[in-house]
Amino acid sequence: MELLSVIRRWHYRDHFSIREISRRTGLSRNTVRKYLRSDTVEPKFNIPDRPSKLDPYADKLSQMLRQEAGKSRKQKRTTKQLHADLAALGYDGSYNRVAAFARDWKAARQQEQQTCGRGVFVPLAFLPGEAFQFDWSEDWAIIAGERTKLQVAHVKLSYSRAFILRAYPQQTHEMLFDAHNHAFRVLGGVPRRGIYDTDRAKSPGIRGEAARRASGEGIGVFGPHRPPDAT
Repeated sequence: MELLSVIRRWHYRDHFSIREISRRTGLSRNTVRKYLRSDTVEPKFNIPDRPSKLDPYADKLSQMLRQEAGKSRKQKRTTKQLHADLAALGYDGSYNRVAAFARDWKAARQQEQQTCGRGVFVPLAFLPGEAFQFDWSEDWAIIAGERTKLQVAHVKLSYSRAFILRAYPQQTHEMLFDAHNHAFRVLGGVPRRGIYDTDRAKSPGIRGEAARRASGEGIGVFGPHRPPDAT
């Protein structure tokens, strides 16, 4: 693991404190300590401890990865783009080094989130009528001879996996409520709770606390409907 090597090199050779390594990598101090106590030995054969060309850029790459982690999937830079950005800063090492570091960083971050309980996990088993899932996607269609971008609302029952798609010209609250209304009418009722990828899915065009308030007030209009049948 490239990240493990960097952490050990910073601590044992360069004498960086655990706090400093935590700041540079974005990992918690407990995670850094666990890496230092790890029984994994890298490499598994004996060679001199040589510095990597990536070492001077490890701090910058960690910062890049933290920035990308907060972006949507469409906005994230690929590992090849990160390698190109590092090359523009003077890095002349291989792409594989950067890719290995990125993989290890993401794995460590995911493990840390699971350990610290900050990760959000959706159960894979559901009871009939317990939940539905909602999200938006984009697609294209030929309408009146013109290629038109559409916003597609997805509503899926978590138990039966029955689903319905409905396309709109844009994402608005009116479209959001219309999509739910038609879906619940076709599917036969309203599950007890909804699972949304983000508040943005429930409140198009609105951000932050305003999105949470608007989505909560809007989705509440479906309250009088009965739950769906056990399908």
